[in-house]
Amino acid sequence: MDYSNFLSYLKFEKRYSVHTVVAYENDLQQFSDYIEKIYELNQASQVRHTQVRSWLVSLMEGKIDARSINRKISSLKSYFKFLMKTGSLDKDPMKKVQSPKVSKRLPAFVEEKNIRDFISSYPYPDNYIGVRNKLILILFYSTGMRLNELVNLKVEDIDFYNQSIKVLGKGNKQRLIPFGGELNDLLKNYIMIRKKEFITETEKLFLTDKGIKIYHRLVYRIINQQLQVLTTIEKKSPHVLRHSFATHMLNHGADINAIKEILGHANLSATQVYTHNTINKLKNIYKQAHPKA
Repeated sequence: MDYSNFLSYLKFEKRYSVHTVVAYENDLQQFSDYIEKIYELNQASQVRHTQVRSWLVSLMEGKIDARSINRKISSLKSYFKFLMKTGSLDKDPMKKVQSPKVSKRLPAFVEEKNIRDFISSYPYPDNYIGVRNKLILILFYSTGMRLNELVNLKVEDIDFYNQSIKVLGKGNKQRLIPFGGELNDLLKNYIMIRKKEFITETEKLFLTDKGIKIYHRLVYRIINQQLQVLTTIEKKSPHVLRHSFATHMLNHGADINAIKEILGHANLSATQVYTHNTINKLKNIYKQAHPKA
């Protein structure tokens, strides 16, 4: 199957991130390999819903979880929809394909007290790396921004006077995230140390120990190492801090629409998942405090 035009469409017209385009490409390549091996097909016009279902069954038998399968179905649907739109196909094989049901999974988050205690007691090295790593964790937790958004931050994106950060989110949509006085001081201190550490000026905010732009895997590793000490929850990624930010904001009475804007969610439904955590907390408080509980 030739899907090069579709990938170009995602990259240049839809302006999807590199990681998203790669995910689409991987899904389409896996399907293409399957139908070529099992059915000896190499053209999208030859694909029928039966072959798609057969592929999905093979994924299920391979113990691929429902969420991953649904993502692959979404990739195929987008691809065949593109072919229909461009006139390369006259019948969509995905119309008879149904997605498996996915059990609702509440976002994992770290307890507020644990984060506060960790930040105040963790022995960060008294050098550029220590200051940077502490700031990265606090920035994730204080703003709820995504990994890709943090990696691509520029120094000029920080407005110290208005205490806000400009981030470039999904779909290249810009938004402003407010931050407090503590983070304001930490950012100023970090930039001062950064200037002393690296003579060469660069626009990117976070740098490696070599003075080049920080990369996704390094940031993931920095957060993972700190969360190993901070929490016992299974998943230890930057996204956990985003979940923690949203949950704690709701616990303190923040308006859900305001949280939606800060997180950069396109729909309120994406933000409402955090209310489940808040409701669970309210239930516990009710059980402990109400005489009839």
